[in-house]
Amino acid sequence: MLAQGIAVIIFLVMFAFVITDKIERHYATLGCALATLIGVFGIGMRDLGAAWETLNIAPIFTLGFWYEAGTASESTSGINWATIIFIAGMMVMVEGMAKAGFFRWLCMTIAKLVRFKTVPIFMTFMIMSFILAMFIDSITVILFLAAVTVELAQLLKFNPVPMILAEIFCANLGGSATMCGDPPNIIIGTSLGYSFADFVTNTGVIAGISLVIVLIYFYIVFRKELVAGVAVEDLNITEEATKIENKKSFAASCVIFGIAIILLVTHAQTGLTVATIGLLVSVITLIVAGKSAGELLKKVDYKTLLFFIGLFVVVGGLEQTGVLEVIAAFIGKISGGNLYLMLAIVIWISAIASAFIDNIPFAATMIPVIKSLAVTQGIGLDVLSWALAMGTDIGGSATPIGASANVVGTSVAAKEGYPIGWGRYCKSMVPATLIVLIISMVCVWIRYL
Repeated sequence: MLAQGIAVIIFLVMFAFVITDKIERHYATLGCALATLIGVFGIGMRDLGAAWETLNIAPIFTLGFWYEAGTASESTSGINWATIIFIAGMMVMVEGMAKAGFFRWLCMTIAKLVRFKTVPIFMTFMIMSFILAMFIDSITVILFLAAVTVELAQLLKFNPVPMILAEIFCANLGGSATMCGDPPNIIIGTSLGYSFADFVTNTGVIAGISLVIVLIYFYIVFRKELVAGVAVEDLNITEEATKIENKKSFAASCVIFGIAIILLVTHAQTGLTVATIGLLVSVITLIVAGKSAGELLKKVDYKTLLFFIGLFVVVGGLEQTGVLEVIAAFIGKISGGNLYLMLAIVIWISAIASAFIDNIPFAATMIPVIKSLAVTQGIGLDVLSWALAMGTDIGGSATPIGASANVVGTSVAAKEGYPIGWGRYCKSMVPATLIVLIISMVCVWIRYL
């Protein structure tokens, strides 16, 4: 009981720090991770074995961690090093693509193809945000997409806020479609041994159906604000905007991106784990970058990686002390063995929690919970996994702080003189979130029960 109490207190303190943002979140999780190692494993449990299992270092030095997909995921307690290495590798690749001008070229080229007409830009940018977020972290997608949207808005004289809001939502929706799209999915996939294809054929189907409805929804909501666009007459500006400065670097970044997608899609067949894919892609990117490799490494978001490490240790404390099994039993008791109700609870609790707190720690916390539910309630773990993924990925779209992409998008808009308050944000995003969550719940019920 002592160890459980300490673990819960540390976890709540960590969440409080992350939500209030009083100190940088990686400091919060690392500090609480140290407290977990000392307070939970040292004082409460007096079990160094549990601490070593939570640090989870040993599997890194085994062949199964790098080859034979699924083997590395057997040890799911504690730090998920496969997730850390994969995200780090993708960060390096994305920085290389950004330096080559890939994202700006793509946005401006599409805008040019639709003759810089506001409504077609609005629709195509939403679709592009969805597709890019399937393979690239949604934070990066929105960072560049929002900046280009503001640039186009100033050029065509329209309000960029509706477009940025729609892009944010579609990035979160696209991220739910694949294993590498959103951090919660990466955690779920690497922890439970799911492949890229598993996500595409399950959450991907739900996301695809939802995208059609979302496109119609945002068009209806924002169509009046988008009609005020002005056609661009100065073609010299458009030619300059789509010009590729370094064709060699641009071509190399496209090839590397293609390699990453192929490896991710086929990793269940090739046996290469996501850790191997992340490391391989980053090494190729650095080799191609040559003298600029150091610059790319400096731009990697190390704070996010440290945040993950600390988070996994704290959640490991909850798992080792049995707290998460208690939560699972509580959900099972509330649902009364009704599978429809149980799945609804997982989806909506995940969504509501993710709307106000970071969906990354919530997903990491819930994985052991759904594993326990699967065993005790006799429901397939995969069904619970898809419910958890959709709930955490989509629920975060409801508020400006629910997902990292939301924070980045609104920050870019505010920096350029287009502040987006909570009222403006939630007025259009909450209904969209509810629509997709209802679609997700119905799809899960119809397909799996």
